[in-house]
Amino acid sequence: MPAPHVSLPPADHVLSPHTGWTRAHWEALADRLLEALVPYATPGLAQYRLPGRASSSGVAADGLAGFARSFLLASFRIAGAQGEIDPRLVERYARGLTTGTDRDGREAWPELTDCSRQMSEAATVAVALHESRRWIWDRLDGGTRERIVDWLWGVVGRRTPDDHRRLHQVVTEQFLASVGAPYRQDDIDAGLDRLDDWYAGDGWYGDGDGRAFDHRNGWALHLYPLLWSRLAGGGGGARGQVFRDRLARYLTVHPHLFGGDGAPVHHGRSLAYRFAAVSPAWLGALTGCTPLAPGLTRRLASGTVRHFVERGVPDERGLLPLGWYETFLPVARPHSGPASPYGGSTGFLGLLLPPEHAVWTARELPLPVEESDQYTALPAPGWLLHGTKRDGIVRLINHGGAGGTAPTGPAVPSGPSLPPVPSGPVEVDPPVDDPHRAKFGYSTATAPESAAHAGERNVDGHVALVAADGTASRRRRVLPLHCSGRTAASRQWGGLPGRKERFTIDTTSVLRGPWEIRVHRVHAPSGVTVREGGYAVAGPARPTSERGYGWALARTGDGLTSVVVALHGWDEDTGIAREAEANAFGPHSATPFLRCAAGHPGDAGVYVTLLALTRDSVHPQALRESVSCEVEGHEVRITFPEGDTVSV
Repeated sequence: MPAPHVSLPPADHVLSPHTGWTRAHWEALADRLLEALVPYATPGLAQYRLPGRASSSGVAADGLAGFARSFLLASFRIAGAQGEIDPRLVERYARGLTTGTDRDGREAWPELTDCSRQMSEAATVAVALHESRRWIWDRLDGGTRERIVDWLWGVVGRRTPDDHRRLHQVVTEQFLASVGAPYRQDDIDAGLDRLDDWYAGDGWYGDGDGRAFDHRNGWALHLYPLLWSRLAGGGGGARGQVFRDRLARYLTVHPHLFGGDGAPVHHGRSLAYRFAAVSPAWLGALTGCTPLAPGLTRRLASGTVRHFVERGVPDERGLLPLGWYETFLPVARPHSGPASPYGGSTGFLGLLLPPEHAVWTARELPLPVEESDQYTALPAPGWLLHGTKRDGIVRLINHGGAGGTAPTGPAVPSGPSLPPVPSGPVEVDPPVDDPHRAKFGYSTATAPESAAHAGERNVDGHVALVAADGTASRRRRVLPLHCSGRTAASRQWGGLPGRKERFTIDTTSVLRGPWEIRVHRVHAPSGVTVREGGYAVAGPARPTSERGYGWALARTGDGLTSVVVALHGWDEDTGIAREAEANAFGPHSATPFLRCAAGHPGDAGVYVTLLALTRDSVHPQALRESVSCEVEGHEVRITFPEGDTVSV
């Protein structure tokens, strides 16, 4: 583990027994992040052109992102200190606003056009101006204010993508309204109405139509409506109260997404934002709607940020790399640039709370996974969260889909309680899944194999049909079926290149202690192999591996172990899939897997697997011998060593 690259105050283990962090640690980190950007500023301070891979939007847009996203962090730091900070910080951003909005200048910000990515930066600038209003906006000259309004006005009446980015327009126009500038109330109302369309219940929003659920639920879909309510004044009225009630509901489960070491579950989009994962917890305290105790809020937030700091984030330059712990481009999309990680500035929202607020003065409380084993069913996204106290690992079992609207396919044989897949044209699966949303399993201790060369094999976290040429099926069309207690189920379907037949796989996951039992019912064409991969484990050194009759495991140097054990239907044929430079957790990675030739076409093969991800000792052969499985018709009965039975 690399040494932290930030000079921090002494730890306070009386106030913060779990992390040692206080408000002073947050302020020191914010100051380091802001100061480290200065060498990369353009002469007029309107852009921060950071080293690294440019985005698809170009250098000027990347430079604007560097300014806007760091300005948000600066605004929290300035407002939280009531302006009692180094005056050069205020001067720097005031000058950048003046220069960037000069359309005839060499550092002019890109214009705001329909669906442009700069609309995100406009919203960020608007929020930062609002939060630092007393120290920056109120002190700008009239000409500069007019130019800022003129630039921000570019969002008014514009088309936006039909997802969370509609809220960028909402927030920007609400700022314009707050300063008496022209705006369109219809834009604001339409964006907030659309958000209501996406609300799935229990505090969860889909990001647009379909089933796009991930951390962005907290750091975008809850964040922007409540920032709007701050801009609108009076808490946003009745509509603002609806948004606060929804956030409060989400926060009841939010702490379950974090491991004992502070790591968030590695799942979803924009993972390079890192610190943003804690913004909903701060937001709940800031808006007075949180169900979380103050000591739990700070423990969650400080634990997560400390987790990354202790692993070398920011880096030796003081910059946030485009990756997870270090630069790792597969976690980012082509539109992500070197300043994208500063979207994590929202994780510093807590600095807006005064030093005497209870979130800063209360003694830290433990996370749920530090108190007991946790089993949390989330029917809206279709997830099971599974935390184990002994090793602090939280796992996300994903039966909610791959993050989009599942296309339809033809009806196939179904069990007595399962609906048929809707009819439609036969479609071959896309060549590549989104590895950060399509897998069965994610965790706080692992990442999916996400580099392109690993995606072609698609072994980890996946049950696949593999053709003779090695082509593996994809998990793109998913129908959630059930999620409650310790059980969740879903159906996936698709096709393989060059084949007319369609396959279906019905899967049920059952949680038991540190294990997941996964039951698959597979309708497969002839001549294919069924394969199931466990969690990919990764680190700086090559993981060790072991294989036996019907089981396989991979283990990292620090003892993190991924195991798959065949309970029914599988051959003794097991394997270890190894990759290099494919995983955000380290350059060497390995995944244990099971495989078996599929049965006769038209028959439903049943395959039952025990999966484990643990830092504890594990003996796969003993598991195979002590957990029994019987299959009769549509029922699978699993008997555990204590003698109790679960029926699927």
